[in-house]
Amino acid sequence: MAEDRWTVAGRSFTSRLIVGTGKYKDFAQNAAALEASGAEIVTVAVRRVNVSDRKAPMLTDYIDPKRFTYLPNTAGCFTADEAIRTLRLAREAGGWDLVKLEVLGEARTLYPDMVETLRATEILAKEGFLPMVYCVDDPIAAKRLENAGAVAIMPLGAPIGSGLGIQNRVTIRLIVEGAGVPVLVDAGVGQASDAAVAMELGCDGVLMNTAIAEAKDPLLMAAAMKAAVAAGRLSYRAGRMGQRRYADPSSPLAGLI
Repeated sequence: MAEDRWTVAGRSFTSRLIVGTGKYKDFAQNAAALEASGAEIVTVAVRRVNVSDRKAPMLTDYIDPKRFTYLPNTAGCFTADEAIRTLRLAREAGGWDLVKLEVLGEARTLYPDMVETLRATEILAKEGFLPMVYCVDDPIAAKRLENAGAVAIMPLGAPIGSGLGIQNRVTIRLIVEGAGVPVLVDAGVGQASDAAVAMELGCDGVLMNTAIAEAKDPLLMAAAMKAAVAAGRLSYRAGRMGQRRYADPSSPLAGLI
């Protein structure tokens, strides 16, 4: 039960839950949900940052970048060039090198384009970025990303914003077993049990946004996700019992009266 931290690109964290900053009714609710979640990392879509109205509220007014680790991401990018340009701007603006890369293939499914994702990963790594990469739940593709310079692999559990939960436990487990960098499920979580499943598969963490932001009570859901991630991690560390095809009595059948 000792403190169980995880490390990505040499940076250590206690919370294994990463939350987003989209879809909340306002920044105040976002900040409150972040507090309830216990998360230390928040993702920020660089392309949605307000640059036109200086009088409008800013995320940094509610979520202190000195207290939380901001993880700029490339949400909304559909080519490697768009994603690379976006992250270069983020580095110029805030000095960030630890980033979340996602290059989408189409607007309908928001599935990652792995050819463009791999190309972007290679270029960003050569430029000194530390990309945590959103990808398909494919162990071969995941290994190629790691070899290209990804500091974390982030396979989807289900399509972004779907809330369908972990659809392929087999491939997520295979990615975890073959990875030499942290693996975090990114996308598809809908309820606390989904987060627990991801952790029980051996993932280092879980990233989510919609599951909390669109819950009827976002703060309560954030607290539930915090507990689920912690419980799933403890369950994984404990080592589950073996599965059997038939019943096995808890009490011996020999020597009965």
